[in-house]
Amino acid sequence: MTDDRHFIKGGPGEREVFEYALLRVVPRVERGECINAGVLVYCRAKSYVGARTHLDESRLLALDPSADVAGIRVALSAVERVCTGGPAAGQAAPDDPGRRFRWLIAPRSTIVQPGPVHTGLTTDPGAETERLLELLVR
Repeated sequence: MTDDRHFIKGGPGEREVFEYALLRVVPRVERGECINAGVLVYCRAKSYVGARTHLDESRLLALDPSADVAGIRVALSAVERVCTGGPAAGQAAPDDPGRRFRWLIAPRSTIVQPGPVHTGLTTDPGAETERLLELLVR
């Protein structure tokens, strides 16, 4: 019996390679604790880059009662806007999806940090973004 949570349906010829990284909130770097708060997905073949976020405020505040929840929400929202592209993406607006993804996964020393990049196969990168959010973040 297979666990269908881990697979997007489609035949082998229909699936395309995609990359993804988790977005982690690290409220106190010195403690090394984090919570998953989003996922970034990039599929070159489909010219797709997308992000979905979900901040579990109670989990965050359990790690750091003084965490700047509003500031973290703004940072997560900015990631989603960069993925969407267009004027809302600011300086990244003219960049292609791959360049926006690479910029977002670059290590930074901030509270919202990208995790390592992983790969997979999918027929629908948008659905993959939602599936990974449910599987790894919520």
